Amino acid sequence: MRNPFRSEADAYRLVWLTIAYFALIVLASVINVWLGVAVFVAETAAIVWWVFLRRSDTPPPPRIEPSHTHEDERRILVVANETVGGRRLLECIERKSEGVAEKVLVVCPALNSPLRHWVSDEDEARAAAQRRLDTSIASLRASGVDATGEIGDGDPLQAIEDAIRTFDPDEVIVSTHPEGRSHWLERGVVDRARSRFHVPLTHVVVDLSAEAAPSER
Repeated sequence: MRNPFRSEADAYRLVWLTIAYFALIVLASVINVWLGVAVFVAETAAIVWWVFLRRSDTPPPPRIEPSHTHEDERRILVVANETVGGRRLLECIERKSEGVAEKVLVVCPALNSPLRHWVSDEDEARAAAQRRLDTSIASLRASGVDATGEIGDGDPLQAIEDAIRTFDPDEVIVSTHPEGRSHWLERGVVDRARSRFHVPLTHVVVDLSAEAAPSER
């Protein structure tokens, strides 16, 4: 059975589906009591079929076993959104890649507003995330770091979980804005990730305003 709270977006969807479920029953009951009963039975049967029968045969995402071709190979998972191209983050990745055969996966969650998510208008968010990701990957490769990137789930914790399942990193780097300007820190993403995943985690704070200041003078 699939966890309905797999991501924040799924939680939003569950809330609205629950509201719609009861609204239809109430509306049908106002028209006719027996119609309300019929709608209740039909909706409940559909939910049971969807959750227990249709979803039960869905296999879990395949796990990709890493092929450590070198004894000193180190897999580094980087999760960042707006700060993905920050100088401090790139320096941290380069530092951790020194002296090892590094494999770096940079995951950029495609954050979106709830309204755009509900109308399935995610193209803009994914395009913006892809542009930031491409710039970051290009900078890392120019420095000699073996890096690849992908767009992840909009929920950073789910993005980390998905990448851990498929990439099997030796450590995780999470990059955020400074405290007071970071939604991830407000939501406790870093602390929750440390307690949830048994992989060493480094938190890098990137102040994009401070990094851009010298070039503006």
